[in-house]
Amino acid sequence: MSGKINDNFGDDYANSLPLLGSGLGEILAFFGVKRVYGVGGDFVANLINALDEHLQVLPSSNEMHAGFSACAQAELNTLGVCLTTYTVGSLPCTSAAALARTEGLPVVFISGAPGEGEVNSEALHHSVHPHTAWHTDLDAALNAFRALGLRAERLQGQRHSGQPNIAAEQCFELISYAYQNRQPVFIEIPRDLTMQPTQALRLPSSLTALRVNQMLDLSGAKHIALEIHRKLMSSRAPLVFLGEKLRLNPSLLSKIVNFCHRYRLPYATTWFGKGMLNEAESLCLGSYNGVFSELENKHYIEEQVDYVLELGTAISPSDTNNAFNSGTHKIDSHNNKTMLKGTARWELDIEAVLELLRELQPDSITSKTLTLSCSDNSNSLPFKSEALGYHNLAQSINGAQSRLTKPFIFLPEVGSSLFASFELTVLASDIGRSYLANPWYAAMGTALPYARAVADQIAEVGSEQPILVMIGDGGFNFQANELINLQKQRANVTILYMRNNIFHLGKAGDAPIYECNDIEFEPRLLIKAYGGQGHLCGTAEQLVDALVESVKRGGLHLIEVPVSVADEYQCEITKKLNTYIGFKNGEEMSTAVWSRLCQ
Repeated sequence: MSGKINDNFGDDYANSLPLLGSGLGEILAFFGVKRVYGVGGDFVANLINALDEHLQVLPSSNEMHAGFSACAQAELNTLGVCLTTYTVGSLPCTSAAALARTEGLPVVFISGAPGEGEVNSEALHHSVHPHTAWHTDLDAALNAFRALGLRAERLQGQRHSGQPNIAAEQCFELISYAYQNRQPVFIEIPRDLTMQPTQALRLPSSLTALRVNQMLDLSGAKHIALEIHRKLMSSRAPLVFLGEKLRLNPSLLSKIVNFCHRYRLPYATTWFGKGMLNEAESLCLGSYNGVFSELENKHYIEEQVDYVLELGTAISPSDTNNAFNSGTHKIDSHNNKTMLKGTARWELDIEAVLELLRELQPDSITSKTLTLSCSDNSNSLPFKSEALGYHNLAQSINGAQSRLTKPFIFLPEVGSSLFASFELTVLASDIGRSYLANPWYAAMGTALPYARAVADQIAEVGSEQPILVMIGDGGFNFQANELINLQKQRANVTILYMRNNIFHLGKAGDAPIYECNDIEFEPRLLIKAYGGQGHLCGTAEQLVDALVESVKRGGLHLIEVPVSVADEYQCEITKKLNTYIGFKNGEEMSTAVWSRLCQ
């Protein structure tokens, strides 16, 4: 290596400097990243070659899907990573970035960018500007991601001939920010920097060491713990209500669940937290959401609970997670409650209080009048002749699951499938979660990209746990091009394709915009083109048999279920939601029905 760095600091130092591409690979490996999802392109080609020496650089069918797969990766790992080219590649990722921002997911969006030597008065083909513009806008992607609330930066190269650049340090600082704050970041990397030397980093010895600086001295923790202890001691029917923040903190979640079982405290979670608990546990009451809940022990939550310990819920309640602001969420309005939101990084404040509670050894904290229903309905199948629809979908899937060696990992798509999925029984998982859903309506089209990330995670741990995608025909058509990558993965995925040929959830008229399919479309032929097998099921018994058989055979399967849009074939949650939407839109009949529901 020659140049002013040698003259300034000597040959030994100059020769010790890593190239940026290699340095970034080491940084990602430090955070436990083993694969990235993306789409290739000219400005990112050098980076792909550099990263390929350190981890798997996996293809997606388009950039938005790459971002969604990275979101699922972040649900299951320390970080998710998406890799694209400049502007035409990165801008399609803004939907996924908005999802990551909304759900608090540590996703690193990396984009190639023009080399610093290429930036001049001539417009680049990838630039976002009209031909009548007086200047080129090279920051369009940076500004778009910043508008979503993300930290977005372009790495900088050498600014003095005698000093190496600090681009690797910039990368480490941004990625550390994503990890520590559970927020997405966007990094643009000029393509000529990838093969340039950067200042060497001495990485921390471990992620734990990185978090040492976050140690919290919560001096008031003892007062909080004593107050919770006092209320638990005087309670006869307590409930621990767990928020969605805890799904990204499995260590703390495990401690809380163990605490609940030690002292016989029933616990439930929010809708957005579904999947982080094993719902087969005797004290787990499932996911609660007011009038929309269909839970066996709903009566206990709404009629018996006399004290609520709420942990890790959102600072600002979400309408979806808060019974759509219907005023029917009994936990929100409970008059005897302690809320510990977890406002410190990594919920260290909750952990501090929990440790003190455990030291108090409150042996008498038991539910003295606990009357929970503990019946096991997993094997009670619908009548053999009963037509299949959303109304008995969850019951049928639960029945099929009871016949499997390993439970499903559920991936429901936004729409009627998502709301029917809240009645599924979610069990323990080999990868930590058996249910991953995107509840953010603006990012429809995530189930198959999520399935890709889950399949990779399953392969990594050597599991044979089956994946079940629950999706409507509208959602499927959003993302069917991702099937090619599931085929290449040889993934064991069953797609439950609920067909009614319209966007039914929230439908309020007969405009053509609600038509999502054509009656001549043959999804079973399509799945065959991708090396899979197609099935048609019209009854609950047929669905149970088809699900069990698809898991037994392995590979890619699509089960088509023709479903009526009549009310009697909709699940109770969807019927209530459609009624609520009609009420909010001022429909007279829906208003009357909604009023009766809320009485």
